[in-house]
Amino acid sequence: MKIGILTGGGDVPGLNAAIKAVVMHATSEGHEVLGIRRGWGGLLYADPGDAESVAHNTVRLKPNTVRTIDRTGGTFLHTSRTNPAKVVGPDGTTRDLTARVVDVVGALGIDALIPIGGDDTLSFALRMHREGVPVIAIPKTMDNDVYGTDYCIGFSTAVTRTVHFVHQLRTSAGSHERLTVVEVFGRYSGETSLVSAYLAGVDRALISEVPFDIDRLAALLTRDKADNPSGYAMVTISEGATLAGGDRVEGGPEDAYGHRKLGGIGQLTSALLKERTGSDMIHQQLGYLMRSGSPDSLDLMVATNYAVIAADLAIAGTSGRLVALRDGNYTNVPLEITGEGSRRVDVEALYDVEAYRPKVRHVDGKPMFLY
Repeated sequence: MKIGILTGGGDVPGLNAAIKAVVMHATSEGHEVLGIRRGWGGLLYADPGDAESVAHNTVRLKPNTVRTIDRTGGTFLHTSRTNPAKVVGPDGTTRDLTARVVDVVGALGIDALIPIGGDDTLSFALRMHREGVPVIAIPKTMDNDVYGTDYCIGFSTAVTRTVHFVHQLRTSAGSHERLTVVEVFGRYSGETSLVSAYLAGVDRALISEVPFDIDRLAALLTRDKADNPSGYAMVTISEGATLAGGDRVEGGPEDAYGHRKLGGIGQLTSALLKERTGSDMIHQQLGYLMRSGSPDSLDLMVATNYAVIAADLAIAGTSGRLVALRDGNYTNVPLEITGEGSRRVDVEALYDVEAYRPKVRHVDGKPMFLY
């Protein structure tokens, strides 16, 4: 059989490991793997009757092609946020070109499709499944917010990077006795901010799920700074966090999935804290540093094992599934589950909404990532 594989949305460390594992496992069983370039865009823009177009949008993946790709981050196949169900034409009208993508999958001879992505990429994967295309999905996102799985590729490395940079920033924060605001990714879920603050011992953590009062935050950080022998205090903040009564800080046009670019809440919070405390500030937006570079060992392991499961399901003729980790075990669940809810921080169990910090009182019996 011929298995197609693609990566969509933001890149994370571990994607190349997953691509490699699918190729190595499937080809060892005598099957062919076709890489789709630039996410769903490769299938949208490929013309099966034009060899040059096919070569531009796809690549046949053999063991020698992927031999070393797992040693680096990012995605060997490139990525995009293309949504074939919402394509804006030259005249400005929006068209649903799903039927074209289904036809291209058939024309390329793809028997099963393995998309790797977050909520947006997987929402179109679900659409493809409902259109009759055999799909086995792999979840990835730094926010760890795909519903139906306890873990998404990229989360561990994002937290590892954040903890590292937080500790690096302590030297400047302490040297200059400043308040420090560290903005991290996290549109709707604040898990990256929360877990990173918990592991790095950050004074306060602001998350997407809980709007914060700037005056209370200023008072808390002022006390933290006074109590610290080195004379500084730090707070992590999700890019999707909001001031009480305010909106998310975002700009630019909507992408194909209806999202505008986030970023800037850290800078705004830093400016407001300076007004209220008089303290000099450090504002650091980690941004792409969280998703750049090689994956850590956990993301390598999960990405590899997710890929092996996905390849096995494809070879067995099983489709409409999401590879997942649940209660510490690898498994697979119906792909439809991704649209049945939203994965967010369990605020009541893990967050002190008055003190703006992690509240993890009982660990026994909780999963690895606490919820």
